[in-house]
Amino acid sequence: MDALSLPTLLDHHFDVARGQASGRSAQTLVGGRDRLLRQTVLVLLAGQRLDEHDSPGEATLQVLRGRVRLAGGGHTADGGPGDLLVIPDARHSLEALEDAAVLLTVAKAA
Repeated sequence: MDALSLPTLLDHHFDVARGQASGRSAQTLVGGRDRLLRQTVLVLLAGQRLDEHDSPGEATLQVLRGRVRLAGGGHTADGGPGDLLVIPDARHSLEALEDAAVLLTVAKAA
């Protein structure tokens, strides 16, 4: 059994993001491209975004720090710490309204 300290991991990724021109950092914690379940920590500095893209399966975002805006399928949803956002089964984008960290959980179709 593995255990991770999310606060320590997030501090590290905020440091990495601040050093990147893209203003972001990510790490897959569980699973991967060849697995059905994947969980990834994603840090975006304020104003940074992931442009519109497709979802590889059912997915959610849990906001760990900061505030984000998820847009897709003709709708938008803002989230803050503790919020769980369901990613639509449509092209979508994500924007950091302030420095933010999210846990992306994806369950790909078998």
